[in-house]
Amino acid sequence: MAPKSSERNFARRIDLTSLQLFVAVCELGSIGKAAEREFIAASAVSKRLSDLEATLGTPLLYRHTRGVDLTPAGESLLHHARSVLFSLDKMQGELSEYADGVRGHVRVHASISAIVQFLPEDLGAFIRQHAEVKIDLEEHLSTEVVRAVQEGAADLGVCNTANGVGELQTLPYRDDRLVLIVPRGHALCAHSAIKFEAALDYDQVGLHSTSSIYLAMRQAAAAVGRTIRLRIHVTGLDAMCRMIDNGLGVGVMPQRAFELMHGVGALESIALLDAWATRQIELVARDFSTLPVTARLLVQHLAAPAAL
Repeated sequence: MAPKSSERNFARRIDLTSLQLFVAVCELGSIGKAAEREFIAASAVSKRLSDLEATLGTPLLYRHTRGVDLTPAGESLLHHARSVLFSLDKMQGELSEYADGVRGHVRVHASISAIVQFLPEDLGAFIRQHAEVKIDLEEHLSTEVVRAVQEGAADLGVCNTANGVGELQTLPYRDDRLVLIVPRGHALCAHSAIKFEAALDYDQVGLHSTSSIYLAMRQAAAAVGRTIRLRIHVTGLDAMCRMIDNGLGVGVMPQRAFELMHGVGALESIALLDAWATRQIELVARDFSTLPVTARLLVQHLAAPAAL
């Protein structure tokens, strides 16, 4: 019984406002800046941090004239404090939705490939079956999707996981086939399928430099001792098509996304024979078994096509 009593006493000694101020100081690197953002006196912030250190029995910050740095204990507390505060925000959001008559709330972060190709129809079908559930969907790069799930900013991620997910759990969602997009009449149109190496002789229209597709392109070029002749980076697939249609280069994008964008220029798609051009989009969560009931319902719905 002693350990449980000790845990309860520890929970009572931790002040949530102090945790919030600690996170603010860590994010801004300064007690003064955190005090300004949180509308509280700097001396009061400093006092709360000192009390927090006394409660935990260890220094959390290195204080110097330029601001503050985290001690190893501070790094650990920052991770846990963010998790606690995210959970509280989630609790508040879900309870407020109940008060408004909505009986569930799921936060989803997804890559552009998943959003353009598959999620509109899949989420639409889910909402028609579960009209009481609210889904917040945000578009991010795959690496940012994974980070959001790790930090608790999203309940569920939908993205390419080729760069790893750490200790997160994954489930298969959909297959994703990349193709090369070229203007109609381009020299490469003589081929129905090519290795990406053949496209390196031409200027490229690329997605964001840290997108999973562009990273795969760079790795493929490096593997054959070449570099990408990048003409321009774009943030969307429709913008990529318009740039290619206007003669700025060729580009790589998901095949189904291209097929869905009818009328965006006089363009052709050419299959890529490279192994990396066949990808899998996956569902990502901290722990699927501990998700709220509504989030688990959504996971079951999204994972169903992969199980067929």
